Amino acid sequence: MIKNPEIFKKFEDDYLKNKGGLSYSQSIRLFDSMWTEAAALGVFPPKEPLEGIEVDIKIAKVLNLCLKKSYPG
Repeated sequence: MIKNPEIFKKFEDDYLKNKGGLSYSQSIRLFDSMWTEAAALGVFPPKEPLEGIEVDIKIAKVLNLCLKKSYPG
């Protein structure tokens, strides 16, 4: 668990400035590692994939509405 998110955010920003973005192969390895860890922790894949979908849809509608109101046109 991250105890000091400000320090971690600075580390991330500095790393990206110095190293640039990740290559495709690095991104795939990172994704695969995170998926494996989540599966080992028992949090992924979800037992009920559509659980909470209503909340996600409501949030998406609100965000889309805000986006439309933010930009004139």
